[in-house]
Amino acid sequence: QVQMVESGGGLVQPGGSLRLSCAASGFTLDNYAIGWFRQAPGKEREGVSCMSGSDDFAYYTESVKGRFTISRDNAKSTVYLQMNSLKPEDTAVYYCALDLIVGHAIMKGSIDKAGICTYEYDYWGQGTQVTVSS
Repeated sequence: QVQMVESGGGLVQPGGSLRLSCAASGFTLDNYAIGWFRQAPGKEREGVSCMSGSDDFAYYTESVKGRFTISRDNAKSTVYLQMNSLKPEDTAVYYCALDLIVGHAIMKGSIDKAGICTYEYDYWGQGTQVTVSS
């Protein structure tokens, strides 16, 4: 049974940092596309950062470029999102997501990796709240 458990959210002051973790059990992350998404109250869910499973390609939404870093440890089946220089507009529930079909399709070159955060992801974490406020 696939389970994904997120941790690392919380309350932080503007300019602070948080590191989100997403531990997957029931499978290994090899070749999986991974992603972090967020949803703020009254807003649609958006793809924050996504990474292919076959190379080091990573996508970041414009608002987080230079501040957030996505990474993975396949041996630990864990995905991370390091968030620095946090801003109040980063406040949202953050979700991790995994998908093998997307990962394989990118590896084969059958879909555009630039749109990695826009494809359907099968497995989702429960979400962790990130609040940036003074």
